[in-house]
Amino acid sequence: MNDTSKDDVLRLGEFTFRSRLLTGTGKYPDNATAKAALAASRCEVVTVAVRRVDLSVRGEGSVFQLLKEGGYTILPNTAGCYTAEDAVRTARLAREMLDTPLVKLEVIGDERTLFPDVPATLEAAALLVKDGFTVLPYFNDDPVAARRLEDLGCAAVMPLAAPIGSGLGIRNPYNIEIIVKHAGVPVIVDAGVGTASDAALAMELGVDGVLMNTAIAGAKDPVRMASAMRKAVEAGREAFLSGRIPRKLYATASSPLEGVIGSDH
Repeated sequence: MNDTSKDDVLRLGEFTFRSRLLTGTGKYPDNATAKAALAASRCEVVTVAVRRVDLSVRGEGSVFQLLKEGGYTILPNTAGCYTAEDAVRTARLAREMLDTPLVKLEVIGDERTLFPDVPATLEAAALLVKDGFTVLPYFNDDPVAARRLEDLGCAAVMPLAAPIGSGLGIRNPYNIEIIVKHAGVPVIVDAGVGTASDAALAMELGVDGVLMNTAIAGAKDPVRMASAMRKAVEAGREAFLSGRIPRKLYATASSPLEGVIGSDH
């Protein structure tokens, strides 16, 4: 089985995608750069902050028009919400505007670090799942929270790798591995990726996808970085499916000793 297999797809509720790289629309210098970077990434899902982008503006040059012309699936998110009530209200507004059950749930608990408020996230997730949403929650890399969100009926779990926009990469790969091992739904690393090696490592840990924005949009050359991230996600997925060799303390000869000249073997 490899990444080109027809069976190796990312399933989020009723939706199915070939690409495992999810991207955003913020922080690009202009729409032309955003359009080129999204194309280079070959992503299929693009997240949009409902509270920061007016999706009712749909004319030429708008974010909505850019995404529709590109054929992308829009994943509305509740960025900027600090209470469960606000997040639920924002998600419902997005569903009305976009006619989609998808929502990336964010309930922020700290303005400086943008770390999530996990109790409020659990509260909002329960309400949104009950209301028929396909909920993809952003939360700390906490295996217990991941299990509780899955038990509530979330279609995927999205642990952070590091603080949003920090570019620090995966700070605790062991927690991510634990989440992956026990999850019965897709695991998507969300936040903290800085460069291609971070994305590849995330995929090698067994996650089902990586969502990023700043790492691409904030790069000196966003279009080239988008291409690099696509290749990294694909390579990481291939490596995970291939099964790496075990780590060993001592060397192991790559060539057999049998038949070596001058040996008794």
